[in-house]
Amino acid sequence: MTLLDHLRRMAGNNLWSNDRLYRAVLALQPGEFEAERNSFFPSIKATLNHILAVDHLYLDFLEEGGVGAAAHDDFRPFDEPQALFAAQIAADRRLIDFCQGLSETDLDRRVITDRREDGRIPERIGDILAHVFLHDIHHRGQVHAMLSGTSVKPPQLDEFLLDYDAKLRAKEVERLGLKI
Repeated sequence: MTLLDHLRRMAGNNLWSNDRLYRAVLALQPGEFEAERNSFFPSIKATLNHILAVDHLYLDFLEEGGVGAAAHDDFRPFDEPQALFAAQIAADRRLIDFCQGLSETDLDRRVITDRREDGRIPERIGDILAHVFLHDIHHRGQVHAMLSGTSVKPPQLDEFLLDYDAKLRAKEVERLGLKI
């Protein structure tokens, strides 16, 4: 397996993990989504909106969309989990499509990242992708922990890459149209 193969699988894992996490979030009782909690962001709602806002920012950088920091700054948070879920899945599919279109040599290609007052910084595509996956995993973990204090059991999120886990996720992977 190449690094590109791994990054493509990580893009698939992002979709799968977000799908699992949001299905739990959609089962929350009224008020639990926006309830104040102890975490880096003060609620499940705020944390999930942050994940999506940062995904929009880095997708713009990767796709060389030209929006720059405004992709994050102009992000309008979602109040309803169903609409947020739909927007996150759309972003996840954009990321999968982007990764599918890459070649191994593209991973070393640099794209411009807009760091506002710190300037426009060229970064390697492979490094940006690694950062996006780490960022999303980090904050999904926070939502996972916050779910422990709700009426919904947190879903299993680490059964994706090993053959041993294939039977546990096969139906979900097929429903999502993933090829891993």
